[in-house]
Amino acid sequence: MEKEESLLETIKTIILAVVIAVLIRSFLFEPFKIPSSSMYPNLYIGDFLFVSKYTYGYSRHSFPFSFPPFSGRIWSDKPQRGDVVVFKFPKDNRTDFIKRIIGLPGDKIKLENGRLYINGKMLPREKGEDFVLRNSFGHAERYHRYNETLPNNVKHDILEISDEEMEDDFAEVVIPEDNYFVMGDNRDRSDDSRVSVGFVPFENLVGKARFLFFSYDPDEGAWYKPWTWAKKIRWSRLFNKIN
Repeated sequence: MEKEESLLETIKTIILAVVIAVLIRSFLFEPFKIPSSSMYPNLYIGDFLFVSKYTYGYSRHSFPFSFPPFSGRIWSDKPQRGDVVVFKFPKDNRTDFIKRIIGLPGDKIKLENGRLYINGKMLPREKGEDFVLRNSFGHAERYHRYNETLPNNVKHDILEISDEEMEDDFAEVVIPEDNYFVMGDNRDRSDDSRVSVGFVPFENLVGKARFLFFSYDPDEGAWYKPWTWAKKIRWSRLFNKIN
């Protein structure tokens, strides 16, 4: 009898823990891992961050497996230019992407020779120190770093290989109602609203990226050599706020 009661209590504890975890993930914070180089120099491959689910209210994409199915958002609050957001890829409503919101509904967006224009005005940028990344072949690539200022005075660093890459010219578009234009900070190495992402519906936003809680360098050490694990951790990036 005591064993049965003990087993029942254990099962109740496990169920309660699962329910609490689901509620936190659905309504408060969700962890996210950076999978690509599209957000360098601000987010690195191997960064782990928390996304706040409550910032923009809740849509079906706020919940695991995008369930329950309903349209629109409840308790919604609009994002701002410069927000780093996680959203569901509009073409499959399943894959998570992370980019920066550049354009709001009604904005006119275009690029000419790598320079970004919003509503007819070219955004100012200041040159910083060059940034070096290794590509998929292990070769070092040198990027130009700029600090760009959005119309709401949000400043953020971007990378450009040059101002003559494939996506450095983009014909002017007008952002539809309840949609947003997003770009990666690594401008010449990002699939975003200029490429296959297109406009991102407000409903597809999962949440706002808030801060890093862990980071490791996948190119340092080896998983089967425990004595190298500490070397893999990027200690200086832990708990950094995302701007």
